[in-house]
Amino acid sequence: MSRDWVRLGHAIEAARDAKGMTQVALAAAADVSESTVQNLEAGKERQRQPPSVKKVEAALGWAPGSADAVLTGGDPTPLAKPGPSAGGALPGEGAAGLPLRILQELSDGPLLDTTVLPLSGDSRMVIVVKGAPDASPDQIRRDLIAWAKAQSVLQNLDHGDGTSETAN
Repeated sequence: MSRDWVRLGHAIEAARDAKGMTQVALAAAADVSESTVQNLEAGKERQRQPPSVKKVEAALGWAPGSADAVLTGGDPTPLAKPGPSAGGALPGEGAAGLPLRILQELSDGPLLDTTVLPLSGDSRMVIVVKGAPDASPDQIRRDLIAWAKAQSVLQNLDHGDGTSETAN
């Protein structure tokens, strides 16, 4: 079956435009170069799908495999928004306002811990600790030990009122 790279390029550009993103913003959200986005949108013929396509796919909010579907004549599938009971979903409605690069990082790997540290006034710092997607139990244990050390340092900094909240 032939793959239509021009069709994929048009779909990427249309999705980017629909989100009000520039090529630079999409490149940053996908953690790829601007020239990568330009080449994909230009529809340059390729023998194999580069890894950057999966990154752009995720940054556009497409479900995995959407780029393959577009290449073969189909349409991209938008990622389903997680409901309140979905695993890994952030509580509340604020997640939609996060940059795509952050949303992508939050969706990748197991959640190890979270903490909220107050700053000045009503400001606060939210820290989310994620493990590697394929981490072994031993690696997760090492990651949690490293996080505990970092958390201790953070909590000893002057954060205004000196309190913090931790949730698992």
